[in-house]
Amino acid sequence: MPLKFELGPGRMIGGSNPCFIIAEIGQNHQGEIEIAKKMIKMAKDCGADCAKFQKSELEYKFNKRALERPYTSKHSWGKTYGDHKRHLEFSHEQYRELQKYAKEVGIFFTASGMDEMAVEFLDELDVPFFKVASCDANNFPYLELTAKKGRPMVISSGMQSMATMRRVYQTVKEHNQNFTILQCTSAYPLDPEDVNLCVIAEYQKEFPDIPIGYSGHERGISITVAAVAMGAKVVERHVTLDKSWKGNDHEASLEPSELTELVRAIRLVGRAQGTGIKQMLPCEKACHVKLGKSVVAKVAIPKGTVLSMDMLGVKVGEPRGVSPEDMGQLVGKAVTEDVEEDGSITPRMVDGYNNKG
Repeated sequence: MPLKFELGPGRMIGGSNPCFIIAEIGQNHQGEIEIAKKMIKMAKDCGADCAKFQKSELEYKFNKRALERPYTSKHSWGKTYGDHKRHLEFSHEQYRELQKYAKEVGIFFTASGMDEMAVEFLDELDVPFFKVASCDANNFPYLELTAKKGRPMVISSGMQSMATMRRVYQTVKEHNQNFTILQCTSAYPLDPEDVNLCVIAEYQKEFPDIPIGYSGHERGISITVAAVAMGAKVVERHVTLDKSWKGNDHEASLEPSELTELVRAIRLVGRAQGTGIKQMLPCEKACHVKLGKSVVAKVAIPKGTVLSMDMLGVKVGEPRGVSPEDMGQLVGKAVTEDVEEDGSITPRMVDGYNNKG
């Protein structure tokens, strides 16, 4: 299975590719398509890679009693939970309109399919990838159906155990090679003590052949940036135009200035991650020339003297001499010329010294 793959046309994730940033609009559009368009444009302007929504076919996601239960929260858009959800749910035609707008803006567009029928619609809509919400991570019939569609998948893991996520991995892997798992804690907003970023490293060990990412619901951007520094290849954050708006997710969402700063910080961290190969870089050479240390003579050493450790010291020397890390190789070898006290010991002065350059 690939550690990197194409999540959307022309956009690879994993490996040394830039972190893929999903702006989760969800249902923060307040049920207004013009607000949804503004949020798509905002996500693009802030530098996100993808604008994502949540699509439900309500009668397939909820049973009748769930839709009929009274909903009196301050965030309610209706007297029952069904009325509330219907207010926030866009039609198929509206989704096509939003997809067209996202294409015009130049940003990837997808949604979490919140039930099997929503997945069927999103497949018909030809989204670049499927997002699996945490509430469906242990819904194995749903996972199998979605994986068989053959589109890349991004799977959040809130509310799940490692044992469940192992089963998720095996279930999806059987049908689909291109997927990523995101560490996630399903609380809105999320306290830092419950983020559990260390799970990213555990997922990297458990599932070494897929990219691992992070879906965050905390306030601010610092923790998400830390997740990228720990190796998250995909990040997802809820976004809003105004945190004071009605809705459960707004408080855990990023406003435009925060999303802009998050993207900037993630790209900066991406530049800083490098290759993992430890070596002297070209940018360090000037410092090395100025401050790099060499082996010097503690005492005057006549030509022909066999060197011992007590004759040798380490200083910034001019000219540059043998590197301190090779000082042990000098012991037991004779100098081929006189060396003055405090003078640099250069490779050509020592008989039989293997200069590694």
